[in-house]
Amino acid sequence: MSDTRPGDGTLSPELRAVLRRWADEGGALATRAGVVLLAADGLRDAEISRRLGVSRQTVGSWRQRWTSAGIDGLEHRPRTGRPATVDEAEVVTRTLLAPGGSGASRAVARELGLSHATVAGIRRRWRLVPDEPVSPSVPTRPPLPGADVWVMGLYVDGLRGVLLAGTRLVPSPPATSGTVIGADVLAGLDRSLDAALASTRRDGSGPAEGPGGGGAGPASRAGSGVAAGTGHAAGGSGDGAGPAEPHRNPAHGVGTTSAFGADPRQGPADSSASGFDGRLGAGARPAPPEVDLPARRADVGASDRALAGYLAQASRRHPDLALHAVTLWDDAPDGAPTPTTVVPQPPGVTGTVTCHHIPARSTWRTFLRAMIALDSTSHPESSRRVYLDLAAELERYAAGRPDDPQHTVRWLRENVAGHLGAERAKAGSARGHTWSGVNQIDLGSFNECVVIETVRLSGTITRGEIAHRTGLTQQSVSRIARSLLDRGILIEDAQLRATSGKPRTPVRLRGAAAHALGIHIDPELLTAVVIDLDGAIVCTRTRSVSADTDPAEFVERVAALGRETLAEAGGAVRPDGFLGIGVAVPGPVDIASGTVLGPPLMSAWGDLPLLYLLKDHFPCPVIMEKDSTAAAAGERWIGRDRRARDFAYLYLGTGVGTGLYLNGDIYRGVSANAGEFGQLCAIALGRVDKDGRPEILPECNPPVSVPDLAARGGLRPVATTGGSTAAYLAVGRAAAAGDRAAAAAVREVAQAVGRGALGLIDLLDIDLIVLGGPFFTDDVADFYLAEIARTVNEFPTARRLRRVEVEPSVLSAGAAAVGAASTIFHATFTPRLRGRETRARHLPTG
Repeated sequence: MSDTRPGDGTLSPELRAVLRRWADEGGALATRAGVVLLAADGLRDAEISRRLGVSRQTVGSWRQRWTSAGIDGLEHRPRTGRPATVDEAEVVTRTLLAPGGSGASRAVARELGLSHATVAGIRRRWRLVPDEPVSPSVPTRPPLPGADVWVMGLYVDGLRGVLLAGTRLVPSPPATSGTVIGADVLAGLDRSLDAALASTRRDGSGPAEGPGGGGAGPASRAGSGVAAGTGHAAGGSGDGAGPAEPHRNPAHGVGTTSAFGADPRQGPADSSASGFDGRLGAGARPAPPEVDLPARRADVGASDRALAGYLAQASRRHPDLALHAVTLWDDAPDGAPTPTTVVPQPPGVTGTVTCHHIPARSTWRTFLRAMIALDSTSHPESSRRVYLDLAAELERYAAGRPDDPQHTVRWLRENVAGHLGAERAKAGSARGHTWSGVNQIDLGSFNECVVIETVRLSGTITRGEIAHRTGLTQQSVSRIARSLLDRGILIEDAQLRATSGKPRTPVRLRGAAAHALGIHIDPELLTAVVIDLDGAIVCTRTRSVSADTDPAEFVERVAALGRETLAEAGGAVRPDGFLGIGVAVPGPVDIASGTVLGPPLMSAWGDLPLLYLLKDHFPCPVIMEKDSTAAAAGERWIGRDRRARDFAYLYLGTGVGTGLYLNGDIYRGVSANAGEFGQLCAIALGRVDKDGRPEILPECNPPVSVPDLAARGGLRPVATTGGSTAAYLAVGRAAAAGDRAAAAAVREVAQAVGRGALGLIDLLDIDLIVLGGPFFTDDVADFYLAEIARTVNEFPTARRLRRVEVEPSVLSAGAAAVGAASTIFHATFTPRLRGRETRARHLPTG
């Protein structure tokens, strides 16, 4: 359609017909149409004003609106600053995810152009009380029971979309800061949803997105928004607001535009909102094609059976939660059976799944976003990774074949039973111990941490030397030292005679002031160690484990090993000086949710919420780290002044990983998985597949690759019963004894690791690499040290400007376990400025 402006003197026939119809119908649109028609006929503003009986300002205003926006500019608009309708779920999402305290009602009201009273009313209906833990009341139809709400799954097929929510009556403790997902994750989910919904429309179907839309049956077909600030249905016909849209079946009607993005099924956002589509036809959605009802009913039956199977699977996976299927949309034809209130489960499955529809004052898309926001702000384990997994599942669905009967999204998150067991665990055997963590060592002062760090690095040091090294005044150092002495963190050594003046009294850390337990999880061996504040090992215990151990039994073994180690430590560990437990695991890991993600050689434990399962066994702070990162933390803590600079820790375990200590702190990266080393080696060696994907290098799994290379070189395999670890140790002994095949095998692996280390040196510009880990044994240490030192010093681009030192770790073979315990000290005592995104100084309890 042409978009002729008034000054052209002519209008297209279509536009003139629409404007004349508006003029004939009367009302506010008649005046606007008259202004444009008369202006197109060449009349001046004064004459148009006289003929229509309106002011010249009104004529000029509508002519300007027509010139700038065409016919859309003449449409009814909401009053300035007040949308015609309010999407409550959008308000909830903005409130929960607003950064830096900007989620207050007035701030959200200003951002969305609503009244403060409207936003406050929505928060009351959803029971979102400012400055209190999130304990929502979700107004689905019927409302979701319980004060704790989880997003547990999503089902999508060609006809319907169902959100699976889980609830329990007791609210969760407040989520720790930094665990809330970001707007980028929600935007990625939106894109994945659009792609998935586009795949459902290949046969002409697809959900509409409108307020209250979603779900067959009366509950889903009632309500379409509320007037801003009034609580009544939007409507009215004045000059500032458009008439209410006629109500339509959500499965087939026109959707509305969300503030988070227009519905891709309804064309441009301005067209869907204008009301002009139906009058003129241009840009309007085509009428739905004729539906073959028998075939459609067969599709509905297949969808019902698939959904019932999905809900049964969900009930089996999540027996500790009440589950609720919330229909987001349902494109079943009119007359199809309406879902029952309760979905019966197949034999052998306990419990039921109740059915609900989305709130009448929300669109399905914004409701989904609001539920994700509620989940992520209430539960630290509902992290970015959980919803990135959902986005990946939607993308796989979008790429599938729509004619495949199995073409469905059946996403279920991992079991969260461990996160819910705090009440049950109070009666467990672990509660017989008093390892509850302490608040006595509560370092509220940054300067206190600076003093402790200075003492730790020096071993023993006088107050004057502390002041000189830190830049603090003598008075400040004396006051802080006296406080730390009174609390038992520091202890005074014998006085030092001075040539003049008073004798000086040095101070040092009191090792017995604090203890921590470290647990290292390896595919073949569990190691637990208790260390004191000086890094001295109090006791160590190990326990064998196999990769096919059942996850529940595995967690019990880890917990039992921890309890036994603490019991063996006995009187050496004061309960009021026990700070917590660090757990080192192979990567990748989701630190926010405490989940081990597909660790190497541990397939039975993939996506295991280990951290929260262990928290049910120990009423003290428990933190999780990648094994290589934990080893770097331990190296920094125990290495003292020898490690008082940037370094990379190459951890030789079941795989080779890197822990990075940069700019005075452990570097974890955005997802806490910094230091994945294998692909760096593959790229350096040019080992990529035809698509450019780096290969999985066997050389980066020393316990497997070294024996294999040695056997290929002619070394007779040694019969062992200890698996790959025993075979590796045997080859190491042979290499140390001078066997050529064994030495060549170790050297070849060292060369591959050295090429990856070269990339680290060039990228980070550091001058220290530390080697350690369970497979950096005395027998093979010289091979690794020599080969890696040669590579990182002969090949770097800036080799003339630095000399890279390659040193063995100060830690024992149990580097990861000692490092895991050290992460507790590192999190408690390392000086950090407030606002820096890192582990909180006050560790979470339980």
